[in-house]
Formats: sequence, structure tokens, C-alpha cells
Amino acid sequence: MTPTLHPLPGTEHGGLPYLPAGPGTVLWGRLPCDGDAPVLRVEPGRRFVVDTVSHEGILEDQGRDPLRWFAERGVEAADVPRDAVEVAATVEHDPLRWGPHVVTGPVEVAGARPGDVLSVTVEDLALRCGHGVVSNRHGRGALPGEFPLAGGTGPFSVLARVDAAPDATGTGTGSMPVAPGDARRVRFPLRPFLGLVGVATPGQRLHSVPPGMHGGNLDVSLLGVGSTLHLPVQVDGAGFYVGDPHYAQGDGEVALTAFEAPLRAVLRVDLVPAAAVRLRDVLWAETPELLVPIGLDPDLDEAVRRAVRTAVALLADLGMHPAHAYAYLSAAGDFAVSQVVDRVCGVHGTIRKADLAELLGARA
Repeated sequence: MTPTLHPLPGTEHGGLPYLPAGPGTVLWGRLPCDGDAPVLRVEPGRRFVVDTVSHEGILEDQGRDPLRWFAERGVEAADVPRDAVEVAATVEHDPLRWGPHVVTGPVEVAGARPGDVLSVTVEDLALRCGHGVVSNRHGRGALPGEFPLAGGTGPFSVLARVDAAPDATGTGTGSMPVAPGDARRVRFPLRPFLGLVGVATPGQRLHSVPPGMHGGNLDVSLLGVGSTLHLPVQVDGAGFYVGDPHYAQGDGEVALTAFEAPLRAVLRVDLVPAAAVRLRDVLWAETPELLVPIGLDPDLDEAVRRAVRTAVALLADLGMHPAHAYAYLSAAGDFAVSQVVDRVCGVHGTIRKADLAELLGARA
């Protein structure tokens, strides 16, 4: 059984700064901007712990009462994180104006300035409970004219559970019922990641749903433990934030949400000063094995093109001729749809670092 991780007392956890998710440290449905006071300050290179709260089970169309909503689905009150209950009861949210996501932050990164790049590395992700939710609602998702089947405007939600939490030896497993009232279950691997990681923007507060050059709701399933996302800093202090935790997501996220459930993250933020930034106006990530170019646009075809352009730029920066980079990507690169449900579509590529050993060796 996966233990429920409630908010911790104090401001440290395991000797690291700890940022809880609750009134005063979260925004609901909107992202930090340059006018927001930081809720934590860290030095570049510093590791810290941050809690995230899932929006599923606390939203207005679910009654904004997670204890009742989850109890109706067989979850004991002790297994509902207390910060989710507190957020639902006390944090301001306008669902007609803003998005659904609970966003923890902003975190000030000392010395960060516009033009720098903030590199966010995920060092650990702990499941905060043993259940979560996959929802389709309001005629949204990849098939908005066909689902929900009942044709209503409320959410159709499936309670998913953790059968085995991920550990150092391998991937965990989750499951959900194959039909209402059916004891049989479909089982799948867990791949926890933070769907929403970003930096604050100048002059305006953004809706939490569409991603952009600020990062935000990217929903790139590869951004789990060991990954690093590189974000162009847009305001002094960076204004870093996280949210939209997932236990698993298929590329595309076609129903609208993935396996949504809360995570406790250990993160490290590093700063590349503007003078040392080699690639500008691109969004990319990496894992120990992969380079991950990202393309975003309301039009899926254009999102693909942007991901490919970013991939060419990454390879050219390593020393490949752009035409040869383009040919290599056609022979050996892969491009997947990150999500098609966030108003702005996302596409990410995967380039094996092992293929680039001679180039990366020259850069080292």
C-alpha cells in the first residue's frame, strides 16, 4: 500500500528547503508573473523539496469537497492529502476565467535575469497517495464530439490506483477498472512526472492551461526523474513554479487528463548566464539518454515543424551541418505528440545521445 504523504511541518525536509502546497504558496488556475512575491528563495545549484496538489477531486464540477468526492469512490479520509482539502476550502479560484491546475510557487532563483536559462533537474518524485483520477469533461479531449458518451457537460472520471509504487529497481504499476462495476482491471506502468514546470512572465498573468516559451503545462511524459528542462528566464529571479502532477500519461493525453495525482519532488535549479547561452528562443529538455526538442503551437502540424526546427538547431549547435542534421533526424529521430488537449498542442522529439558520442565528446 502506498502511504499518504501529508504536508510536512517546518521549512526543511531531509536537510533541504521545503516548500509546501497550500494557502499562501499556490495559485489556482493561473501562473506567476513578475508582480508576485516569491514564496521561497534558492541559490543556483541548490536542491529543494516541493509539494504539488492535483486538481482532480477538488474542482467545482466535482463539488470542491475532496473528502466527500473521494469517499464516494471508496477512499478513506486519511488517504486524501490534507493540503488538497485546505486548497479546495480556502484558495481563490474562478473556473470560468482560469484553468484547473494548482501551481506551487513562485520560487526566486538568486541572480536570475532575463536572457539567462534556468535548467530544472528532477532528482526525485515521491507518490503522495495510492490513488488518482483520469477525467474527460465538457466536450474536450481528442474526440470532443464523441466523449463523454452520455453527452453531458460534467466530468466523466475513473479512479485509478497504485498497485506498486516505483522504486530504485524499476517502474511501478497502476490499474483501473475495465468497465463500471467490473472487477477486472487494466494494468499499466507508472511514469511519474510534473506536467507543469515554468518561469514567470512579465507584464501579464497567464492562464494555466496553454504552454509556451515560459514552459508551463507542457505535459511531456519524459520529464520524470533524471530529466532536465531548460527554460529561458523572462523576469528577474525567474519566478519558478511547478504543478499538474502525474503518475502516468500516454503521449497525446487524448481523453483530456492523465493519471492525475499529487507528487513530492526534489528539484535542483541551475543557471546558465546570458553570456554563455548558445541557443535562444528554443525550448528543450534532456534525460541521461536523450535530447528532447519541444515544439508548441495551436496547430499540430506547426508544432511538429517547430519541434523539428529545434532539433536541427540542437544538432547544429553540436557541430552538425543543418542539412545533415535534418537527414539524421529523418533516419533516426523520433517525434511524438506530447498532448493535443491544452489549447496549444505539444510535440517532442527524442534524439539518442549515444548516436552523438563523437559530437558530445568534442564538446566535453
